[in-house]
Amino acid sequence: MTIAAPERFRLTGGLEISRILNGLWQVADMERDGSELDPGEAAGHLAQYASGGFDTFDMADHYGSAEIIASRLLLRCPDARVFTKWCPPPGPMTPATVRAGVQDRLERLGVERVELLQFHWWSFEHPAWLDALHELAALRKEGLIGEIGVTNFDAAHLHLALADGVPVRTNQVVCSLLDRRFTGELAVTCARHGVHLLAYGTICGGFLSEQWLGRPEPADITDWSKMKYRRFIEAAGGWDAYQAVLAAAVGIARKHGVSATNVAARWVLHHPHVAGVIIGVRPGRNDHREDNAELFGFDLDSEDHRALSDAFAGTTSIPGDCGDEYRTPPFLTASGDLSHHLNSIPSAYSTMGMRGRSEVRLAMSGSKWEDLAGYCRARRMGDRILVSGTTATAGADRVVAERDAGAQATYILDKIIGAVVALGGKVEDISRTRIYLTDIEDAEAVSAAHGRVFGELKPANTLVGINALAGDYLVEIEAEAILTQA
Repeated sequence: MTIAAPERFRLTGGLEISRILNGLWQVADMERDGSELDPGEAAGHLAQYASGGFDTFDMADHYGSAEIIASRLLLRCPDARVFTKWCPPPGPMTPATVRAGVQDRLERLGVERVELLQFHWWSFEHPAWLDALHELAALRKEGLIGEIGVTNFDAAHLHLALADGVPVRTNQVVCSLLDRRFTGELAVTCARHGVHLLAYGTICGGFLSEQWLGRPEPADITDWSKMKYRRFIEAAGGWDAYQAVLAAAVGIARKHGVSATNVAARWVLHHPHVAGVIIGVRPGRNDHREDNAELFGFDLDSEDHRALSDAFAGTTSIPGDCGDEYRTPPFLTASGDLSHHLNSIPSAYSTMGMRGRSEVRLAMSGSKWEDLAGYCRARRMGDRILVSGTTATAGADRVVAERDAGAQATYILDKIIGAVVALGGKVEDISRTRIYLTDIEDAEAVSAAHGRVFGELKPANTLVGINALAGDYLVEIEAEAILTQA
């Protein structure tokens, strides 16, 4: 069987990838019963992909034995591109913690350097994610990491990381005919900073294929990937809306003599900020190389794009920005509601009561200024929480994104929400905010950051320009929350 070589994409001067990456997340699904795949046999299957030009592989620390299998693959195919992810639980990200996480990746992969180390963080309300990225940047300078990527970052937090000097090269997010969030603000951010997307979920766990056209909605699904993307179908308008998009893709596929999955992936690759699409591989099972290769033998014309746009008109936009499915309802993941998981994440703040005042609780960040000036980060009195003026300060005194007020506002609002949550509230309880700017010209950028968080909640708000803030800050924000019954 002769299989055409896939298109290539140059991420950096020294890092070129296949535009179809082989995703190994299904290794975890195959090992759900507690048994591991034979790493040698699985690597042999993957070596066939690598020898045909599909030489780029994506995995993570929690994809079962995927990293071990990749280590065996590299013994057979040393030129294969192997990317992995580090997904630590939120908490303090000390240099030792980050180094240990990277070292574990190196040892499991059997390499001296991870070519692309991608970082995932569960809750931006815990600000240590930015500390972790700076530590990864330091390890990159040491040569332990080739390039830094992130996964499931929305446009605002990707921009914040870049504005704070972290050399992020890629962002891995869901991109598909049903989930088109990546064409919005994230596309603008990528273009502004030269970041590229690695797209997953492109064929929606197999739902964007001919075999599902005209079929009734399944009553029961046990495959993790399909459980996840069925939720995307529901969020995008339901089974009928999805069937209309699929019908358009199938019609285009027949016109070009390719598969609907090819059409779905080609549409995503059409966007210039997308470097590649990640297609799942089940080592030792089905071989999709021949079908995948057909992706590079055709292109979509204006008629095809019109047909897809007409089908899109009957769908509903997936809520939020890229990555929100892991952090906010409706939680479009295989397991659904993640609120119990997010609620178990430790707070960045310590809380304490006041002697003789049982109705009062304080949230403290540990800043030296709190004891020196005699204040707290936030104070709860009954059903009311007051949050002190908050600046974009990381650690003891480092100013975050010192030239970008919008990025500072994103960081500040995360801290404010974290303080409210630490005292038993939620973002919906925030009823007033006050914003102070040293340059009123920054009002639009800061307001956009505020609107991203509070667009539908609409607390009372005041924004004023002032001469200066203590320290080299561009913006300071304070807030009030009134707790309501769920």
